[in-house]
Amino acid sequence: MSRHSDLQRVLDSGLVAIIRAPSGEQLVEVAEALLEGGIDVIEVTFTVPGVLDIISRMRDVLGDRILLGAGTVLDTESARAALLAGAEFLVTPTVNPGVIDLCNRYDKVIMPGAFTPTEVLAAWEAGADIVKVFPADIGGPKHLKALLGPFPQIRLLPTGGVNLDTLDSFVHAGACAVGLGTALVEKDALARGDMARIRDLAKQYVERMKAARSGEVPQ
Repeated sequence: MSRHSDLQRVLDSGLVAIIRAPSGEQLVEVAEALLEGGIDVIEVTFTVPGVLDIISRMRDVLGDRILLGAGTVLDTESARAALLAGAEFLVTPTVNPGVIDLCNRYDKVIMPGAFTPTEVLAAWEAGADIVKVFPADIGGPKHLKALLGPFPQIRLLPTGGVNLDTLDSFVHAGACAVGLGTALVEKDALARGDMARIRDLAKQYVERMKAARSGEVPQ
């Protein structure tokens, strides 16, 4: 798939599932549960032990049924390794020009993290496809809306603090998509191996995103 089509897939979905876990066990099953629930854009963070093997296994098992990315990418060495393992997009917690350049060179979607207006603009000018606003729970939807005032052309994806109660507000504030971590892949559900819970939550988020984008009032 091309970078353009991968970016469009993120925008069409509006939901990026972020998998953080103390162990790599069951994470392929987690990805399958998310896919069954309707979420097909999935990021596995570098904080997960053996993340490269996990990305490779997810790619082998699920193929193009998901758009698979790597998150918490801190340097170009990790970025290159993730792409070689099968990641189609990368997410960073900060503005790292080297990682952005690498993704641009290999035509991969890049979502660097930023918080201040200066950081957001720096990420965009460096070649970001989407700028991840992180941590979004500090400023909330008002911060996102304020950033879009001077930067209406920049695609912003809030991460941290997005849940079933706040998703609507972030979408209405102008988020192009949202990142969902433990509000979607719950620590307790992971510990129990409760894939049904993860699948059901994914369904709820898909429905909530559809409602938010259509302007419906959540029940």
